[in-house]
Amino acid sequence: MSEIMKTALLDRSMKEVFDWSDADTPVRDALWDYFMESNGHDTDKTEQAMLPFLNDSDDKIISFVNEHLKK
Repeated sequence: MSEIMKTALLDRSMKEVFDWSDADTPVRDALWDYFMESNGHDTDKTEQAMLPFLNDSDDKIISFVNEHLKK
């Protein structure tokens, strides 16, 4: 049960978490897309880049998304 709670933010839609977004895309998918674009669509590199987000606090994830994905 605690694993689900730790990643709950990642499963919410972007527009639920960020007032600047109107995307229905889950936060997890938006991050995946960001890393895929930034590393030349290398799945292995993207997977490694995503792993820390499974243990990061919601505040840290929100901060990262605001810094890197907000347009």
